[in-house]
Amino acid sequence: MSSKIPDSATKGFADAASYEKHRPSYPSEVVDDLLAKLQVKGINNACIVDVGAGTGKFTEMLAARDEEYKIIAVEPHEEMRVQCVAKKLKGAKIVDGAGNNMPVPTQSADAVVVAQVRLRTPQLQRQHDWLSANLWTHSRHGTGRFATDESLEEIYRVLIPGGNFGMIWNVEDYNAPKSWEPRTAWEAIMKATMWSHNDDQPRFRHEKWRQVFEKQVSSSPFTIQTAYPLFSLPLGEDSVDIVDWLSPEAIWDRFRSLSQIAVLKDQELAMVKEKVFTAMSAPDVEKNDAGELPLHGRVIYAWSSAVPGAPLKQGG
Repeated sequence: MSSKIPDSATKGFADAASYEKHRPSYPSEVVDDLLAKLQVKGINNACIVDVGAGTGKFTEMLAARDEEYKIIAVEPHEEMRVQCVAKKLKGAKIVDGAGNNMPVPTQSADAVVVAQVRLRTPQLQRQHDWLSANLWTHSRHGTGRFATDESLEEIYRVLIPGGNFGMIWNVEDYNAPKSWEPRTAWEAIMKATMWSHNDDQPRFRHEKWRQVFEKQVSSSPFTIQTAYPLFSLPLGEDSVDIVDWLSPEAIWDRFRSLSQIAVLKDQELAMVKEKVFTAMSAPDVEKNDAGELPLHGRVIYAWSSAVPGAPLKQGG
């Protein structure tokens, strides 16, 4: 089964070089800790699958390590793969595939990682949102299929028995779940503005991604409890606070990259921009000597291990 990216999303990643330029990376200490949780830190020649590798930002961090990992970077977008291949990353094999259909041998990977990041152009954010929605929810858009159950089963298939699966996100305070309290008043205004333009597409902030794991064990008053645990529960989770000092213009550019803001035009977009800049211009807003503001966020990461011998569903 293949996963075809919708045309609108494909166009969004047409400029892979721009994506590579603007896409941020992760703190090295967070990556180090995640790899430790996945039990591949210090394991020479461990096989790691990087799903949705893009231009290879996370792949780069794996390839640069002393463990000399054997890396399989899975990416469905051709232009992204070209950028990744051009880096000539040590130990990395770049392949065409998606979360629910990976050209990876069964029980060959010590760990699988899905890394999702802050994207800084409207086109890139739209494709990121599409991939996120289809990889970790039941929503399906266009002809693309990153169906939740299929992806989880495929990840389980490629992992060795007891292998580990990790996920990592960069999340700004203004793009966080409603339950998270922004650390400044102006970021709270930005968050409220963002949520007021919510387009109901599932993203990390909707806190739905855990459901695919939690549904592995289900029951009802009419059925005996059905155990279907591919991955261990509860998930391991951790986070690290981050701060980027950016100019108001740079913060606006990043905020506007959110797909539900990027689609706004004319007066509606101008009103949102005015609201954001007014919030950033308040007398009590902290600024450094360069006039930059502290944009707060968190790196969130989670992990789980494949349950040895768990049966896969049959049929569809």
